[in-house]
Amino acid sequence: MRAVVVGAGAIGLTTAVSLRAAGHAVTLIAPELPGPGEGPSVAHQVRGATHAAAGMLAPVGETQFSQDALGGLLHQGWAAYPELIELLGRFTDAPTGFRAQGSWIVAADAADARAWSRLLDHAGSRGRRVEPIAVSRLRRVEPALTPGLAQAHEAPDDHQVDPRLLVRACLAALTAETGPGGAPLPETAGPPATLLPGTVVAARQRGEDAVLDVAESAAGALHADVAVLAAGLGHRDIGGAPAEEPLALRPVHGDVLRLRVRQEQLLPGEEHLLGRTVRALVGGRQVYLVPRADRTLVVGASSREDGLAGSHAGSVLDLLADAAAVLPAVRECELLEVTAAARPGTPDDAPRVAVLRGAPRLIVAAGFHRHGILLAPWAAERAVDLVDAMRRGSADDAATPPPEPRPAKERPDDGTDGDDADDPHDAEQGRNDA
Repeated sequence: MRAVVVGAGAIGLTTAVSLRAAGHAVTLIAPELPGPGEGPSVAHQVRGATHAAAGMLAPVGETQFSQDALGGLLHQGWAAYPELIELLGRFTDAPTGFRAQGSWIVAADAADARAWSRLLDHAGSRGRRVEPIAVSRLRRVEPALTPGLAQAHEAPDDHQVDPRLLVRACLAALTAETGPGGAPLPETAGPPATLLPGTVVAARQRGEDAVLDVAESAAGALHADVAVLAAGLGHRDIGGAPAEEPLALRPVHGDVLRLRVRQEQLLPGEEHLLGRTVRALVGGRQVYLVPRADRTLVVGASSREDGLAGSHAGSVLDLLADAAAVLPAVRECELLEVTAAARPGTPDDAPRVAVLRGAPRLIVAAGFHRHGILLAPWAAERAVDLVDAMRRGSADDAATPPPEPRPAKERPDDGTDGDDADDPHDAEQGRNDA
């Protein structure tokens, strides 16, 4: 089938790759894509949530009370990642930064330890491995961590991917004509994708065609058998059928820092200050530190709904202070980048991947909030299933939305079970993955 994917963030790109792998002829549309004659390596940058994201694949660390249904989706996304990485490897040898190594979960003081214990006990009761580890033993493995930590756990199933590398790998896979080293592509693969710079301003169904109006492009109206609308917050600006069935998306802004560990900070034989991702509670605020192979360190992330699209000075100050409380050497690192981005959130913070009822040739994939990187393989698989159902003529059977958690206003979002919400140390205040 002729499949159009709108949006070049993690959801759009992994969906496009999966559609190509399933044999479809794919066109990818986004304003930041390279133009005709330019390779995918030409300064392509996704400047939204994917660009800012740390890329933690952490169904344990991302667990929240009263989100059991969403927790199941997070686990599905995590479980699908090795298959996605293997699939990309059949098209390209471009790195993704995927590291299956686990993470450390630590608490700065006794109140933070109580808050983590309640949350991690809940996670463990749902079949996720969380193992306590003595702080003294952890510091033998990670000597740069502060000696004053109150508690530590290991989450051996938490992994990571580098979203910026993942973007490049997906683009390489979409345009590849042969596999790595000239090997043949999978027999089921569709032709190399068409990359179309432009902005979709309207989408509708005409007969059995999905029709998209593309601004900033000579393509004008583009016809396809199916279109997947994965434009993030840009979904709100697409007219036609999406506007007739609006999805209430709100921007949830976040600040993320990137630091470089200086060589002078490392002992002989050391490659980084940390060997694994560290997720910490410091005075009730959550902070994470994600080491990269290039000796950088990602520190994040705030979560704000204050309307400020730029970087928030107080959030940056808190992130640096909390990171330094866990990893004192942060103070000596080089500050490379402060990134602010907006995550697309739904009223209940649950994602939507489903056909439009009034235009079943259009599939919406939106509302992934802070979970876009983790849920990308799940979203791609679901979109491919919907497209295959259309091909079989049974799209309605596959259009049932996934189970959703209760609306956000009904659940505590403070790292507690609601019994101790008055204790500020028990609150996970405003920190989540970007």
